[in-house]
Amino acid sequence: MDKKTLSRDGTPIAYERSGHGPAVILVSGAMSTGGTVAPLAVPLSERFDVLVYDRRGRGASGDTAPYAVAREVEDLAALTEVAGGEACLCGISSGGALVLEAAASGVPVRRVAVYETPYADFLDGGAERNAEYTEKLTAALAEGRRGDAVEHFLRLTGMGEGMIQGARQSPMWPGMEAVAPTLAYDNSVMAGGLVPRDRLASITVPLLAVAGGASPEWMRDGTRAVAEAAPKGSYRVLEGQTHMVDPTALGPVLAEFFAG
Repeated sequence: MDKKTLSRDGTPIAYERSGHGPAVILVSGAMSTGGTVAPLAVPLSERFDVLVYDRRGRGASGDTAPYAVAREVEDLAALTEVAGGEACLCGISSGGALVLEAAASGVPVRRVAVYETPYADFLDGGAERNAEYTEKLTAALAEGRRGDAVEHFLRLTGMGEGMIQGARQSPMWPGMEAVAPTLAYDNSVMAGGLVPRDRLASITVPLLAVAGGASPEWMRDGTRAVAEAAPKGSYRVLEGQTHMVDPTALGPVLAEFFAG
């Protein structure tokens, strides 16, 4: 991230920019930085002015206590101002929840797209599982057990115990622990992990919700529910894709939607 802007509370937000055309801002999910979604900027930058950024508490961006979802909405508002006063937004995974909240809060957006925001309405015991995760995550972070916090998140995603213990031994683990406090941020943005139908009903711009055809059925159903709750929502399935979507598959779909 080679540029910075200041959010309303003075927090520096690091970003990078590529391409020319209407503005598009890409928003990463949990345990991710702007670098995670940067590959998606490549196909989009052929037609758009694309901004990727490190969400607060990650990468080269700053952080200011106490955290509130409204502060992250203000971060997006600041980036939208940098982009010329209006932008299309795309959120990946839990970053989609932030994008939806920003649009519902009045950030000047032209179009909104999300990829598999993991709302658990159609997952058996989803609400209870999210509540248990919130309790364990809160305790781990309060006690400074960052590694345990990351473990709780990985279990929430469905990762097996063997893979989790393998991850603990990997070179990536210190970086994962470094951003562990931001797991609480994404958890707050997800607001209990169920589709926020009332908030979605207030989004009046076109909204595209995309899911992978190889993802679990509950994920596809939750994504469809996002589209159905928005007045101008539409739903799209990318055959063969999973939650780890290929930028070359998603990019053209976003480009077509944002150009509309």
